[in-house]
Order: sequence, then structure tokens, then C-alpha cells
Amino acid sequence: MSIGHEYLKVIQERFKSVKVLGDKTISQLSEEDIHWVLNSGSNSIAVIVKHLSGNMISRWSDFKTSDGEKSYRNREQEFVNDISSKQELISIWEKGWHILFETLNDLVEQDLLENIYIRGESHTILEAIERQLAHYAYHIGQIVYIGKQLKDENWLSLSIPKGKSEEYLNLKLKR
Repeated sequence: MSIGHEYLKVIQERFKSVKVLGDKTISQLSEEDIHWVLNSGSNSIAVIVKHLSGNMISRWSDFKTSDGEKSYRNREQEFVNDISSKQELISIWEKGWHILFETLNDLVEQDLLENIYIRGESHTILEAIERQLAHYAYHIGQIVYIGKQLKDENWLSLSIPKGKSEEYLNLKLKR
């Protein structure tokens, strides 16, 4: 096993785990929840999802052969809250992730040190992957935070609930 091969396996797992946090949050939300905003300077979950998907489609389409900032991308439109339903939100969400995972599946170890461009700036593929993972984790953290605030006592924890660490560890040790 090589380091590059292992990295590609691990990075796919990391992207999947970040996606699952978003999936589990979105599944807890109502149609109304996905459009909630604190104030005019804030983004709704619907807007964050549109932005993430737009970024994924732009960055991961023709990944090795064209700049990651595609001419067809309208980034400003991503921040307009015009998603009509939760089902539409999920469809937009899945489209971006599908392109990301399809591209990652096609990468091989030798690709990692090749250069690609994002907004005209050169990155190794390794750097570009790390850049996007950080970006997506940041926004999915926002989605989780908003969801947790909206659901309050009805929130279903995505990790070890507060006050349950010892119980969790005891269960793990018994396995």
C-alpha cells in the first residue's frame, strides 16, 4: 500500500463523514427551517447548500483540465434564497456531492502532485483537495449549528450528546 493510495481512501472517507453531518442535519429540518435566517447579513441553510453545490460543481467538473472557477458559475446567484422545497434542496445538495465523489474516485496516486488551477492560482491536486475539504467542513458546520439552534430540545445529536461521554466510552469498551 502506498501513501498516495491511502490518502485518497482517507480523504473520501473524510468528505463522506462531513456530508453525513449535513445529511443528518437536513433530515431533521422542516421546509420552514431550511429558509430561516437570523438577519439580513445571514445565510439560510438553503443558501448555504446552493453555495456548496455550486462550488462543488465548478471545482470538481473537468477537475484536471479546466480552472475550478468555471465561466458558467454564477456565484452571486448562489446567495439568493430561491429554493422552493426541501426536496429541491436535497436534489441540489446531492448533485454537488455526486460530482465531487465521481472525480475523487477517478483520481490515482500519481495525480496528487499534478497542478490544477482555481481562479487562476496553481495548486497541486493534494492542496486543492485539502482546500475544498476545509471549505465544505466550514459551511457544513454552519448548517449543523443553525439546525441545532432551530431544533433546540428536539435536536437529535450527531455525535456523543452532552453528559453522555462516559456512557459512550463504556459501551465502546464492552464491544
